[in-house]
Amino acid sequence: MAAAAAAAPGALGTLQAGRARLVAACCARLGPGWRLSGSWTVPRVDPAIWARGWTHAAVGAAWRRGYSSEVKTEDELRVRYLEEENRGADLKERVKMNSSEVGPFVSKIRAVINEIANLPVPTIAAIDGLALGGGLELALACDIRVAASSAKMGLVETKLAIIPGGGGTQRLPRAIGMSLAKELIFSARVLDGQAAKAVGLISHVLEQNQEGDAAYRKALDLAREFLPQGPVAMRVAKLAINQGMEVDLITGLAIEEACYAQTIPTKDRLEGLLAFKEKRTPRYKGE
Repeated sequence: MAAAAAAAPGALGTLQAGRARLVAACCARLGPGWRLSGSWTVPRVDPAIWARGWTHAAVGAAWRRGYSSEVKTEDELRVRYLEEENRGADLKERVKMNSSEVGPFVSKIRAVINEIANLPVPTIAAIDGLALGGGLELALACDIRVAASSAKMGLVETKLAIIPGGGGTQRLPRAIGMSLAKELIFSARVLDGQAAKAVGLISHVLEQNQEGDAAYRKALDLAREFLPQGPVAMRVAKLAINQGMEVDLITGLAIEEACYAQTIPTKDRLEGLLAFKEKRTPRYKGE
């Protein structure tokens, strides 16, 4: 089970989990965190804005989505990470399902992964161990992926006579191109970190350290680079990129213009200009 350590405002919280970590960046302040081995809980950020979570109370229980209050404070969520031991779906659990249960079960997984993809903060997937099947699909839903050279990742579902059902057939081609994505899915090939970097699946590959958390540490370094930037700017930059990649260039430029317009009336924009003039670090509040 993952447990969160509280952090001072603006610092990096930490979630502890198993040896194989999948991390989606970091945030300013965390309370009780994710439990990812069969039980999803709402990540609480106190106080927080833009935080979303999912709850699965027990096996067979209905999934529900939880939303934090949108309170604008100094402790706003800036970057999000979740950490888990995620090698993919629990096949022993899947064997016990009848045919009528499989479709709804996969749909719920897909919905959760889509919510992570739509988080309005930067997300980083750090793969230090195995990310196979659904584990890689979760990583593909993140903005940036980093991995240890010894990590193993792949969409291996065709070995089981099924296909990726958590967005893998859509997000992998968008990440590495259609031809390579087809090759990897058709072959159910498993890549190590170096091979994943070579095909563009990950942004950074690290030699694994003795602690087994090289990718996790790199993810935190990246998150520390992101954390000082203007929160509104980060949110609309992600929106502009994500939506712009799905349309033609002219429409994409219109999306960029609309997103840029959202930053103009903000207090953060004025604070950034003033801080630049006064040669000091800006104090952004997400306003």
